[in-house]
Amino acid sequence: MPQATSKNIYAGVALLAFFVTSQCIAFSQETTSNLSKPNIVLVMADDQGWGQTGYNGHPILKTPYLDEMAANGLRFERFYAAAPVCSPTRASVLTGRTNRRTGVDSHGYALRLQEKTLATALANIGYRTGHFGKWHLNGLRGPGVPILANDNHNPGAFGFHTWLSVTNFFDRNPILSRNGNFEEFKGDSSEIIVDQALKFIGQQASQKRPSFTVIWFGTPHSPFMAAADDARPFAHLDRNSQDQHGELVAMDRSIGTLRKSIKEMGLADQTIIWFTSDNGGLPKITPETVGGLRGFKGSLYEGGLRVPAVIEWPSHISPRVTSYPAVSMDIFPTLAEIVGLPSSSMLNTQDGLSLRKLFDKEITTREKPIPFDCLGNQAVIDNDWKLIHLGKNAKRKSQFELYNLKQDPRENLNLFDANEVEAKRMLGLLADFDLSIQQSIDGKDYPEGYVTDGNPEPRFWNTVDIYKPFLQQWKNRPEYSTWLKNRQKTKPKKNKQP
Repeated sequence: MPQATSKNIYAGVALLAFFVTSQCIAFSQETTSNLSKPNIVLVMADDQGWGQTGYNGHPILKTPYLDEMAANGLRFERFYAAAPVCSPTRASVLTGRTNRRTGVDSHGYALRLQEKTLATALANIGYRTGHFGKWHLNGLRGPGVPILANDNHNPGAFGFHTWLSVTNFFDRNPILSRNGNFEEFKGDSSEIIVDQALKFIGQQASQKRPSFTVIWFGTPHSPFMAAADDARPFAHLDRNSQDQHGELVAMDRSIGTLRKSIKEMGLADQTIIWFTSDNGGLPKITPETVGGLRGFKGSLYEGGLRVPAVIEWPSHISPRVTSYPAVSMDIFPTLAEIVGLPSSSMLNTQDGLSLRKLFDKEITTREKPIPFDCLGNQAVIDNDWKLIHLGKNAKRKSQFELYNLKQDPRENLNLFDANEVEAKRMLGLLADFDLSIQQSIDGKDYPEGYVTDGNPEPRFWNTVDIYKPFLQQWKNRPEYSTWLKNRQKTKPKKNKQP
């Protein structure tokens, strides 16, 4: 893999790190018990659809390294993102809770400071924690920019000792923020953050400390910027499709580098690597991204929620494919069981469950339904059955749809009127979820009993005062230039409603 080069171009601009009192990170001393704790690497693509892997039969995209990982780990046929857009799913990974409980109603919403996170819990038992890549939990919208040190919702506020992060999606030659200091890199974004993450993992291993590493790619989110060599095999496609597939080629290569390097460090048997995507695939890409499923990103149909997922842990997982329905909310409780986190590490209201037993044998029935609430719509999955409530924000009137996913994975036949028994049962599950979710929205899950101040509303970063000094510097950068010009043209006039 080409080595990314960097230079600190904004070191003098970065502000002093914000001191977070509610979730301070415990810099634990090394203990003997640390030596038995597995390293954990969570990897997440950005907008990769269920069908965009070689092992799921994509007609032209080759993903040999992800295919190899799938062949050597636990591969999920039915793994769901917690929401059909990115920020909500990321919140679910860190909390084990469905997104609206955490304050992350949609993309670009800030994670509440009162949430208990996986990174904080692991830091408190001796892990060194690092975040690399896309964050998108600090309430900032627009293409990804480096996160400021005094942003009170930076990754450090939620348990990460080390972070090299941007606010949102990012592409080739990015500017990233290393704990508040800006650095410019050259090369493919996926390869850059994997290279940096591997340095972090190696440093912790050399000091015999377990590490928790989060690698959140900016690929294959638009705009699509692939290297010419990576896009060349897709030259017969339209430009966006060429570059989107090319980005996935580079991302796949970086996964190969990650796995190979961890093996070369002698850490493979003591490292869990968990790969998935933050939501379903994008429309208007050829060939289509969702493997024949219905819907795309933004939709609660399978194409918007079902995503690729593989867990690899050679010393504990024998290779196989599972049809067990799982979700990104299961990540926290699964890892909590593996490393023995105390129950107090999580808030009491949890939507995920531990998948630890699934590592040893196939389980046919999920004991807890999977709820979804995003973009004005709701859904609940209970094993083979799925109920969708298209709410008032949908283009059509509020309505219910019921599908048997085992018989009808493409959701062609709505059984809501034809199967009154299942419809009534699923409506009951949704009603229970509705009651519970409202309690969480009101802050009843927190010790205070309410939502405290300090969580910003979603806003575009070019409207925030602390980013204004950078607008002139960034106006000619390809990832920002068009967006900044368009935002200026569409800026609402005074006394006008936006």
